Amino acid sequence: MQSDDVGVYLHVPFCERVCPYCDFAVVAARPLTEDVEEAYVEALLAELARRQVDFGGRRLASIYLGGGTPSLLRPGSVEGLIDAVIGAFPPGEALEITLEVNPSTVERERLPGFRAAGVNRVSVGVQSFDDLTLKRLGRAHRGSEAHATLDACRRAGFDDLSLDLIFGAPEQSLEGLGRDLDAAIAFGPEHVSAYELTLEPDTPFAAAAARGRLARPAEETVVAMIEGVEARLGEAGYERYELSSYARPGRRARHNRRYWERRPVLGIGVGAFSNDPPTAAAPHGSRRSNPRALPRYLEAVAAGAPPAMEALSAETARGEAVFLALRTAEGLDAATFETEFGAAPRGFFAAEIDALAGADLLHEDPSGDLRLTPRGRLLSDSVFEHFV
Repeated sequence: MQSDDVGVYLHVPFCERVCPYCDFAVVAARPLTEDVEEAYVEALLAELARRQVDFGGRRLASIYLGGGTPSLLRPGSVEGLIDAVIGAFPPGEALEITLEVNPSTVERERLPGFRAAGVNRVSVGVQSFDDLTLKRLGRAHRGSEAHATLDACRRAGFDDLSLDLIFGAPEQSLEGLGRDLDAAIAFGPEHVSAYELTLEPDTPFAAAAARGRLARPAEETVVAMIEGVEARLGEAGYERYELSSYARPGRRARHNRRYWERRPVLGIGVGAFSNDPPTAAAPHGSRRSNPRALPRYLEAVAAGAPPAMEALSAETARGEAVFLALRTAEGLDAATFETEFGAAPRGFFAAEIDALAGADLLHEDPSGDLRLTPRGRLLSDSVFEHFV
């Protein structure tokens, strides 16, 4: 999709503990020392200075500091990064600046400093309010710390707050998830992200499952959890605007939407991906990726080596346009698709559309617009496989 602005993602890989289900580019840091922090921030700034020319002239729509645990950085480091990004791109109106935070005493104490640094949206990795569920997930915090961190966010002046929940955790019950939802709703965040636990290759959880040592809820229980999350949050006034994302009116995550809408994103840091805008050589845009290992990333920045680049073919871009749009409540706009690719979705995917519609997984409007059905939302991965 054409866009004259840019979102900037800054990846901070450091974590006090690496969760057994995580496959992100992360590094255990116990604790994060000042010299390591300063060296990494310097690398981020150097990469930003070199990469900003690829997105030159675009307005800044959003900044997202993710990880890892970016709130392990000191507020002064966060402020320096935010200032550098704003200096690289003229900010648009209502600039969204998000920082991911985990519940911990150190991070709670830094929240006022993060607010003063310019952060105006916080995403808290609660995952669950239940201590036993947190322990089974390998999380470092407990439920009381989640409550304390959420309260501290409000006291620090954050009025745009998101929290993450995981469901389908080992031995988690439908009733346990219900209690998590009740606790989340009682606090009143503006946004909730609710993710089904997935077993990613080469993670401790995947290895445990392969040995038959991971007691996950039954498939029918997980289906009931998916339906229960949507129903309970819907009753509380949250709109499900993307498969895992719920928001109060006017509080959708603007940075996250850039990925589903295929808008330009400059990704900086270890393992970060960029969505580069279309050019004459790559009319459907390109994707760039940084090394996932911290030493390799630092070496590449020091050497001025560019990220790996993949120019998207028309075929790849068409498939991504379909499945990313289908993640959203609005679905795929056929006219927009035709403008970019020269034909409506049916011109490329007629057999797939007919098969999925016949299985009550996909709805096609008379205009050719496509949306997942309620059954399709439950089985979204099997729908997406038809387009990638």
